[in-house]
Parts: sequence; structure tokens; C-alpha cells
Amino acid sequence: MADRLHQALPQTQCTRCGYPDCRAYAEAMAAGEAPINQCPPGGQEGIERLAALTGQAVQPLNPVHGQEGARGVAVIDEAWCIGCTLCLPACPTDAILGRHKRMHTVIETHCTGCELCLPACPVDCIRMEPVTQATGWAAWSAAQADQSLARYETHKVRLVKTQARQAQRLEDKARAKLADLPAHTELSDPEELEKKRAVIEAALARARARRGA
Repeated sequence: MADRLHQALPQTQCTRCGYPDCRAYAEAMAAGEAPINQCPPGGQEGIERLAALTGQAVQPLNPVHGQEGARGVAVIDEAWCIGCTLCLPACPTDAILGRHKRMHTVIETHCTGCELCLPACPVDCIRMEPVTQATGWAAWSAAQADQSLARYETHKVRLVKTQARQAQRLEDKARAKLADLPAHTELSDPEELEKKRAVIEAALARARARRGA
């Protein structure tokens, strides 16, 4: 049932339903832990689809989770973008291109209108612009949902790999410092050096535990 409910969702991965992604919401519905009226991007038609799958009565969209509206895409104001890259990992479909200290841009065809990049931007240089007058599934096709899901799955894999690389770099740096601790610190007291060593070794142990090493 969870798979069928997941397929009926628009795959915008916007989290407005209160869950981290569409899959989590589908699993919660299948388990009877979430109602079927928490997906604004799917709109009323989306609720009807979920009702048909679950056998539940059709109900209005819960306004706590937002309103059904025209689909929008993110637009970055080039004059204000500082190239901080904070919006890049926030985008669930990797629709934003950019590098550190370089202007970013949004690939419109890959943007789901999730709005997750808005709170990530420290200078508020991102705005949403409507690209349709239609709402819900009338503004979003099954092909777009499939593309969004595929890009989201790729995004998750990329994030895991990026985090693993960053963790490995930090671990390598800590190991190098441990190998010649006196040269990497202004401390000269042997007792203080040992305290410092213990702190770094504990940090390394935590890093290895997180990586499952």
C-alpha cells in the first residue's frame, strides 16, 4: 500500500505534509498514522486519488499544511546572490547550479516549487514566481513527478557521498595532527598535551562510529 500511495503523490519533496519527503508521508498514511489531506502540491485531486486508494472519504485539504495554489519556480536575484552555496543541498532535485562565491541559477525544468531554498538563503535573494494558472495535478504531470523522484533519489545519494568525503577529510586532518601533536599546538606542558590528545582521539572515535568504521 505504501508504494501505491507514494506513486500517487506529486514527488515535489516539499515537506509541507509534515514529513521529510513523499515516501515518508506515504508510509505514514499506509500505517494509519497520517490523514490523506496533507499535500498542498497534490491539491484536491491528489486527495481524491489517495481516497480512492485507501477507501477513505474525500476531505478538504488541511489548511495547516498550506493552500492549493499555482505552481511556482524559484528565481535567484543575481544582483544579491553572494554564492554561499547554502541553497544547493536544500534543493531536493539539485535544480540549483552554482559554486562557492559564484552566482547561482535555477534550472526551471528541474524545480518542483518546493520552496525549501527560500529559508536556506541568508540574503533572501530567492523568490518564487508562478509558472501556471492551474493548481494541483492540473499543473503537474506524471512525467514531471517521475523526473522529480529520480532526481531526488540521485540527490540523496550525492549528499551521502559528500558528507562521507567531508567526514573523511576531517578525520585525516585530525590523524595528521595527532601524529605530531607538539608541532600543531602551542601547548608545551606534557599533561596539557595529553589532554589535547585525548580530546582529538575521542573525536576520531565518534567520527569512526558515525561512518560505521
